[in-house]
Amino acid sequence: MRAVEELRAVAAAITFQTRLPLGRRIAVGGDDVARSGVAFPLVGAGVGAAVGGVAVALAPHLSPLVAAAIALAFGALLTGGLHLDALADTADALGARTRERALEIMRDHAIGAYGATGLGLDLLLKAGVLAALDLRTRTIGVVAAAGALSRAGSVALAAALPYARAEGGTGVSLTTGGRIRAFVGATLAVGIALAAAGTTGAAMAGVALAVAVVAAFAFRAWLGGVTGDTLGAVVELTETAGLVTALAILA
Repeated sequence: MRAVEELRAVAAAITFQTRLPLGRRIAVGGDDVARSGVAFPLVGAGVGAAVGGVAVALAPHLSPLVAAAIALAFGALLTGGLHLDALADTADALGARTRERALEIMRDHAIGAYGATGLGLDLLLKAGVLAALDLRTRTIGVVAAAGALSRAGSVALAAALPYARAEGGTGVSLTTGGRIRAFVGATLAVGIALAAAGTTGAAMAGVALAVAVVAAFAFRAWLGGVTGDTLGAVVELTETAGLVTALAILA
């Protein structure tokens, strides 16, 4: 029974973070999502490896920047732009004067100037880093490491902070997953980073920890906790920071 529950948690992680139609074959519920955080780094690593693989495969035939852009577009299709949308919503909310207004803005599907700017800068940085890494085979490991660490950061925040909306919302199930599972997920992410990127992965893990700590204090002071959007924004910020760190080491 325990093994079945864990398999359902993995299925929930895949369904929650990607557009893969796994949910049509395996029914998952709120309890499965709550337990799924431990598997988020695995899904993140898989998405990252796929994005890196596309970039490396296209590099011999296209310019590095074009190959990187197409790979990022593939990643957005694979995830449904879930975390990109969250980053844009969180950035737009930075313009709010009150906590209540910030939460209201995050619910608005329209994108504003802050959101467009944040989204554009995030994608430009990622594309620039991928292109500058020369798109060799090591790129796959680096992007996989960034994907794993970024998901672990969001799960850790969900376990450490309360949900900011009294009425709940996207991501609320993750806040009930427990700190032990979040710790296991973080340990798994670090292991993936070390295996995929070696000492560079260790440095990326340190940066991911720093981003998570800063985000935790910032979200606590700003909103009193986290929302689905802020958790998704942490994924994007951690991923980008990790890639920039890798470039600084490997360039």
